[in-house]
Amino acid sequence: MKYIEFGFGNSWLIRTETELEDGTESEQKGIKGPINFYSLYLRIWIGKTVLIADLRDGLKRQKKKRSEFKFIFGIVSS
Repeated sequence: MKYIEFGFGNSWLIRTETELEDGTESEQKGIKGPINFYSLYLRIWIGKTVLIADLRDGLKRQKKKRSEFKFIFGIVSS
């Protein structure tokens, strides 16, 4: 999967994160194509709580070990 993210809290204002089948991830500055639309999401990370609103998965809440502040709008690409 590929995640194209726009917002505050990541390394760059616009980035592309690619997850490979073996579980490894890579991060690149900007938008890297091709984009095969799968879903849209909004992720708000305050402290150790992450709220995610995803078009396919609905609303989710997660707890993380590290504390961050992020406000991210993203596109999921297959």
